Amino acid sequence: MVLLDKKIFAGGMAMIVAGIAIASLMSEAPAGESGMTEEEIIDLMIAEDESQAYQMLSGILAGVGFLLVLISFGVRRKKGSVQKTEKPAK
Repeated sequence: MVLLDKKIFAGGMAMIVAGIAIASLMSEAPAGESGMTEEEIIDLMIAEDESQAYQMLSGILAGVGFLLVLISFGVRRKKGSVQKTEKPAK
């Protein structure tokens, strides 16, 4: 029997799915062309920065989600494995 905390596991899986979804939706990088005006170059640079930020966000989400999935295994203790004992007050 595998010890598994279902809430942490579900949260980790949701983060992995969100990271993969963002990565797949924002995978196309903006491309420039020759003869662009200054304004178009600035817009292209902004679009490239946004694309890079989305890639970083998706990587962080997927990485943290993977860590949560790993942590979810073995988090919960077996019932009765640790007995609580109270010390008498002095």
